[in-house]
Amino acid sequence: MVHAKSRRSLLDPFLQKSTLMEPLTISLITFACVFGGTLVGMLLRMTIPERDFNQEAQDVLKLALGLILTMNALVLGLLISTAKASYDTKRGLLAQIAADVILADRSLVLYGSDAQAARIALRELVTGLTEQVQSVHDLSHENSSPKLKVNSSVKVKIGAADFYQIVRGLSPRDDAQRALKAELLRISMQVAQIRASALTQQSTTIPVPFLIVLIFWLTVVFIGFGLFAPTNLTVLSALSVCALCVAAAIFLVVAMDEAFVGIMRISTEPLRNALAVIGK
Repeated sequence: MVHAKSRRSLLDPFLQKSTLMEPLTISLITFACVFGGTLVGMLLRMTIPERDFNQEAQDVLKLALGLILTMNALVLGLLISTAKASYDTKRGLLAQIAADVILADRSLVLYGSDAQAARIALRELVTGLTEQVQSVHDLSHENSSPKLKVNSSVKVKIGAADFYQIVRGLSPRDDAQRALKAELLRISMQVAQIRASALTQQSTTIPVPFLIVLIFWLTVVFIGFGLFAPTNLTVLSALSVCALCVAAAIFLVVAMDEAFVGIMRISTEPLRNALAVIGK
């Protein structure tokens, strides 16, 4: 039995992806910065002389805040769109892998008894992939790095390259079997293309400068809110709820970028469904 670190799984580009930061951590940082900006704004309001905070000055400040709010909306929308597109792509690739292995198994059934070893290898391959994804899900509850532990805890009996070599070793006896072997090789190459596509998306889809600038702009906006807000408990509570909503939005964006861990993780149901079909 071979350890996973000596095999290159189909899902390695996703499962061993280095994450930007824990979603909860970055959302807490966002809340601290944004709500802290509110408190700073209220303190500034107490220290600014009335002559420097007249009606004309307030109008200019409101226009500036409106401009920053507009830019915030654009950047936040871009981050959400990027994270959602990346999440959907990873989920789609996982479903495509499941569909391909089901097609491969059906082709092996039609090939005949000579392909029994290939069917067993295919089932072992999908079992290993399912266990690998599930191990990442489990490790996410321990706040551990999947890259550090998955390789040492999950064992894979067979890799995608081994399955490809088994298919290549088939000796078709007639035209029908030759056509099925060609179809199996085509499916294997298609899965390899999916993995290559995964490799191109290995890094985080959230631009770190965008995230830093967004949090900075949000902090400036809430400083402006604090300048105009009356200092009472009702207003402070309302602004704290607003800051919490902003932090929750950032949390969802970062969580979607980490598609195989956390509360937004992609389900292994496509692989489990494929596993229930193949090899039987």
